[in-house]
Amino acid sequence: MAPGVGVGHMFILEIVMTFGLMYTVYATAIDPKRGAVSNIAPLAIGLIVGANILVGGPFDGACMNPALAFGPSLVGWRWHQHWIFWVGPLIGAALAALVYEYAVIPIEPPPHHHQPLASEDY
Repeated sequence: MAPGVGVGHMFILEIVMTFGLMYTVYATAIDPKRGAVSNIAPLAIGLIVGANILVGGPFDGACMNPALAFGPSLVGWRWHQHWIFWVGPLIGAALAALVYEYAVIPIEPPPHHHQPLASEDY
């Protein structure tokens, strides 16, 4: 944790970084309706991880993964404000899932407003 960075700022930063990462994963790698966009999933995910590290690294280490925070804390036996690296990413990932599921992917497919052609018409 950088000097002068508050607990609330670290918490919000972890939520935002994890939200961005998980939203990118949902939009490129998981959504089957995206078609050819899934081909660039590794590049898009790598770029968002790199951007998150550049933005959040100097402030709190840019964890974005609770398991990633556990190992160094266990080895160094530093548990001060460790909850941020668990609660923040879990909330960020849950928010990304909810936004992508209910805002981006419609719950029901759009209704078909056209009648099929009769066989003698074609």
